[in-house]
Amino acid sequence: MKRIALTIAVLLSINISTIGAEGALVGESSPESNAANTSSVRYVKAPRFARPLLERWITEYAKTQPGVEFQIAKGNQNQGDVDLNVVFDSQTANTKVFSHNVVFFGEFAVLPITASGSEAARVLEGKHLNSKKLKQLYFLNDDFDEDVKKIKQFENLVIYSGSNATSVAASFAHNFGEESSSFRGKRISGDDLFLNTALSKDPQGVSFNALPNIFDLQSRHIKSDLTIIGIDVKKDLEETFSDKATLDEVISVLENGKVSEVAVERIGVSYNEGDDAVNQFLKWILENGTKYNHEYGLLNLSKK
Repeated sequence: MKRIALTIAVLLSINISTIGAEGALVGESSPESNAANTSSVRYVKAPRFARPLLERWITEYAKTQPGVEFQIAKGNQNQGDVDLNVVFDSQTANTKVFSHNVVFFGEFAVLPITASGSEAARVLEGKHLNSKKLKQLYFLNDDFDEDVKKIKQFENLVIYSGSNATSVAASFAHNFGEESSSFRGKRISGDDLFLNTALSKDPQGVSFNALPNIFDLQSRHIKSDLTIIGIDVKKDLEETFSDKATLDEVISVLENGKVSEVAVERIGVSYNEGDDAVNQFLKWILENGTKYNHEYGLLNLSKK
């Protein structure tokens, strides 16, 4: 309820519905008082898979507010200079540590993958892995109750997982009741796109990634050097979670029902109150920006 209230607060924080006699918005400060705000750049920090959507927002918003400039923060930029951060739901769960306001605008989904034509792809070909088998494949856990022969088929495969704060590794792990520290295999620092690179270099490599990093956003098909690991779904959905699927088909299925083997998590923007330009941008995102979610590989928020 707290986050819903925060979202409503963003929408209501600036009254733009009434025009004053002089043509100014009621509640709007004078051009002079806003000069400091409108002349400076606001920086947005985001994981790379969300940046194309952010860039589209910035471009479209600039058409309506040419005097306000937003930019994607550079990797080496001081966090103190960042005005907005794209965050995941799980990152905001501990309110004692995470105290910023958050507006959620969509969801991202994570699928298990390997390199197309690799030895790992051959081993996993034709498999329909349920949650228990996926846990066996990806995690170290002494509580598995499967017999040794079934676990042994995965022992030569090498798991690659992300290790930085913007990785979807924790989201993938939490979907199976695990912590990101429980991944077996190798940790890759930097952006999750490097997971794809690691797979291309290791024929035994297995990983996972967010949909925008798995699919070509232009063709809407899976990237040619990747293959989706088969998961245990109803027969009529098997093709949707295969290399034959389009990005839009996957999004449609996941928006219409949960698939236990697929991690889906909310994604939002954290911010500090007090900057009128930031509040206006967030209001625009909620009213106009979410229509671009599908185009850039993200799901819309559940209406529930």
